Amino acid sequence: MERDIPHSLVEDLGRSSTPPAPRLDTARADFAEAVLAGFARKPRSLPCRFFYDARGSALFEEITQLEEYYPTRVETALLEVYGAEIADRMGDACVLVEFGSGSSRKTSLLLSALARVAVYVPIDVAGASLAEAAEWLSERHDGLAIRPLVADFTKPRTLPVVARRSRKLGFFSGSTIGNLTHAEAQAFLANAARLLGRGAAFLIGVDLKKNPAILLPAYNDRRGVTAAFNLNLLERINRELDGDIDVSRFTHDAIYDEHQGRIEMHLVSLARQIVRVLGHEFRFGRGERIHTENSHKYSVVEFQALAQRAGWRPVEVWTDGNLLFSLHLLRLA
Repeated sequence: MERDIPHSLVEDLGRSSTPPAPRLDTARADFAEAVLAGFARKPRSLPCRFFYDARGSALFEEITQLEEYYPTRVETALLEVYGAEIADRMGDACVLVEFGSGSSRKTSLLLSALARVAVYVPIDVAGASLAEAAEWLSERHDGLAIRPLVADFTKPRTLPVVARRSRKLGFFSGSTIGNLTHAEAQAFLANAARLLGRGAAFLIGVDLKKNPAILLPAYNDRRGVTAAFNLNLLERINRELDGDIDVSRFTHDAIYDEHQGRIEMHLVSLARQIVRVLGHEFRFGRGERIHTENSHKYSVVEFQALAQRAGWRPVEVWTDGNLLFSLHLLRLA
């Protein structure tokens, strides 16, 4: 199935020096629409979901191994230490639904603890990543029925038939919920409640508020891997959307907004310049920013209150000794 970038959008997004672009496949059209709209607005922004092409995914895996980046390491340790306790509190449902493809290692740890789970449904827009994760997990969990669902996990969906009737468990790891605004996070939790249904349990990884001296290096590491990850978004525009962006004329920046309680990642123009995407020109001033990601941090009480507003009842929370990260168990009545 193919679709065009809406004609009204093309007319409003800058000056075109070329004929209308050819029809694009659905994924590329979605990317194009987001980039053209994001570059046209002020302040400029791009959705963080587009970080994860093949190159971006590889860079993120490298980020998770960095000394400065604690979330993956700490969350994995929590699952290793408290896996049996978490499984006991989650109950005996036989379907696990994971929102976002996540880390296969963390998923495997949870599946090993959840002995009764017979069906696993990972939901993500990245079909290739889902296929790789499914293959990796199938080799380690004999008898597990894996039914990947290529979809936007923030929207309500219909699950595969094999997963609809049984009581379900949800899993949302990596503090990905922090990429959503508070309103978006509440809407996601409410949508997840409708999808998982009555009696469901939901395990969610949440990054905790802490000293910016710990937070900032996690998003601006000494080796520059996070910078490469952020800048790859511009390189992806060049590769996939006929961009002519000189990536060397942008730099990565990460800041902590204490009032919003979030890390913000930006790409900053180092000079006055014009960039072109699919024939459209966009003028950047020196120091002008493209906002590429938010990563909201919560206290335990703040996140539990958010979950309650979305219809969930907090059951338990597990944290590490340094209060860096948390795993929240929620349940529906």
